[in-house]
Amino acid sequence: MDKMKRLTFALLVVAAAFAAVPVAAHHSFAASYMEERTVTVEGDLVQLMFRNPHSFVHVIVREKDGSQVRYAVEWSGANQLGVQGVTRETLKVGDRVVITGTPGRNPNDHRIRMISLRRPKDNFGWHKPDRE
Repeated sequence: MDKMKRLTFALLVVAAAFAAVPVAAHHSFAASYMEERTVTVEGDLVQLMFRNPHSFVHVIVREKDGSQVRYAVEWSGANQLGVQGVTRETLKVGDRVVITGTPGRNPNDHRIRMISLRRPKDNFGWHKPDRE
């Protein structure tokens, strides 16, 4: 093989090796959420997106001015929640929930990263593990 073919072959081998390694990188929550603050909202669950890498619950909250706002609450992934005993059947549309979390950086987005969830009717609760 000439020098150019050997170099091309070597680069392809390296690229294939990197492609075979699973990527465990994760984005920074600090870029999206104000981790130094917490907020608590209470409302009715209108949607559960039980999936990986992050699940979401959507909650309709009645604000102090009487308006209703839909909050998107980012939760742990389905795999991690499953290990903690949470399934896609744990919460139902219409459930009243109290959620505490870190607010999104843009208040107009009405986003929260969940720290804890409580369902008052049966006192079901979930809290973010210390290490996530």
